[in-house]
Amino acid sequence: MQQCTTKFTMKSNTEEFQWSETRVRVRYAETDQAGMVYHSNYLIWFEIGRVELCRDHGFNYRDMEIEADAYLPVTEARLRYRIPAKYDDVIVIRTRAADIRSRAITFLYEVRREADATLLAEGETQHIVMNRAGRARSFPTEYAEKLKARVAANQ
Repeated sequence: MQQCTTKFTMKSNTEEFQWSETRVRVRYAETDQAGMVYHSNYLIWFEIGRVELCRDHGFNYRDMEIEADAYLPVTEARLRYRIPAKYDDVIVIRTRAADIRSRAITFLYEVRREADATLLAEGETQHIVMNRAGRARSFPTEYAEKLKARVAANQ
């Protein structure tokens, strides 16, 4: 799987939020008999987008787990399919943090075909912040601030 990440800004609610883009080529194993991407793979791609978004914001998700004892299990996922991705398509997974609260975070996603920017799917995931023992805890300030960071236009 080939991946690369870039950043850009998008206006939303009169504020600029940082988006992350990750490119992935659809593998044959991700498709069904009709050559279309099997539906559950989009949720896997959302996870890829989240991990790369964290890297774009200056930290590794695994380090947050180890250093801050903070985990982000998915509590809700919403996904709307528009047009199927197909074998060998290069897709762009666009991800951003949409809402960060003291003990929860929401991420938004778009999956587009790189060749023509067609929207293939969109969705969101909601997460709570937990420690290793499975107890709710507050979002570590250092990591929350990195995810909340706004960027200058065209950065």
